Amino acid sequence: MVSSAFFWAGLFLAALAAAGCLFQIAAIIALSRFFAAQPALAGDMVGVTLLKPLYGAEPRLDANLDSFLEQDYLGSIQMVCGVADRSDAAMAVAYRLQGDHPGRDITVVAGSDRTFANRKIANLANMLAAARHEVLVLSDSDMAASPEYLRAVTAALAEPGVGAVTCAYRGRGDTGLWSLLSAGGISYVALPGVVLGYVAGMARPCMGSTIAFTRETLRAIGGFERFADVLADDYAMGEAVAEIGQRVVIAPVLLTHGCTETSFGALWRQKLRWSATIRGVAPWRHLGSIVTYPLPLALLAAAISPTLGLPLVLASVAIRFALAAVVDRHADRASAPYLLLPLIECVEFLAFAGSFVARKIDWRGSPLTIRRDGRIAV
Repeated sequence: MVSSAFFWAGLFLAALAAAGCLFQIAAIIALSRFFAAQPALAGDMVGVTLLKPLYGAEPRLDANLDSFLEQDYLGSIQMVCGVADRSDAAMAVAYRLQGDHPGRDITVVAGSDRTFANRKIANLANMLAAARHEVLVLSDSDMAASPEYLRAVTAALAEPGVGAVTCAYRGRGDTGLWSLLSAGGISYVALPGVVLGYVAGMARPCMGSTIAFTRETLRAIGGFERFADVLADDYAMGEAVAEIGQRVVIAPVLLTHGCTETSFGALWRQKLRWSATIRGVAPWRHLGSIVTYPLPLALLAAAISPTLGLPLVLASVAIRFALAAVVDRHADRASAPYLLLPLIECVEFLAFAGSFVARKIDWRGSPLTIRRDGRIAV
């Protein structure tokens, strides 16, 4: 009886691993299709306000912010940098940015009396009063953009029926080994899944890398205040845009996410927070994403039945290498050494498994409790 149970468990894990290999092959095709579309040129170069909520003087923050100003874009660009606390080290970076670009429209907003559970949303709500343009482009401070970024985003936003635009992104390790593991997880595990889900019409991503919409759309979805206690605020904004009958699209331009983890603990907290966030907003889709981890599944199958599992271990590693090569070709650079790919996938799988039991997560040093409805409490 026991041996029979082990056989069926091994067979089930092997089937999941095989499905994961097929998933990765489909992702290779989807990535090629997605990046075949060239960023469109915006017709009317509308004025744009870039909203940049900041927290801490993270590595390469100056360069990240600079990349959003150095755009091949003829329209007016305003950047609003906001910090919730006047003592935040990011303020000095924001003021230095003003000094380095005296001809640019850069506004620094500091301090907020809002007490939202989601401090990023409190910061954004406070910054909104300083925004001068109708088109708002939100993006996280750890993102870097290419020169065609604003042209691609505003062109996509101008398409009929589009209410919001977001962007896919690759990882970049800024602080050594642990940040390389984080960057590799973004580029070689998360990015292919996002693009495949979008191209196949199975998902409607909206990510903190970019959320571009108009003031009118923001008002129509209830303003930033609607998301005051929402953990996955970016996803929730996309869903709110869909609720008012408009589309959320991914612009065909790739951003770069700077990863700054300096220890396994920091890496684990970040990965667990991301995975628990996805579980909170789309639990069944999150459960189905188990097929994005074929190597750990194949290793588990091999531990039960080497005959079943070992061929799948070899296949999953080979296909993951091929997938990484496709990602790097479109990103023009590697996010992590390929020898780290098996470790990267196993860490991502452990965070995926941990997300089903996690009830507390860390967000920039603050412990948050995830409620059953996916909202958060301090």
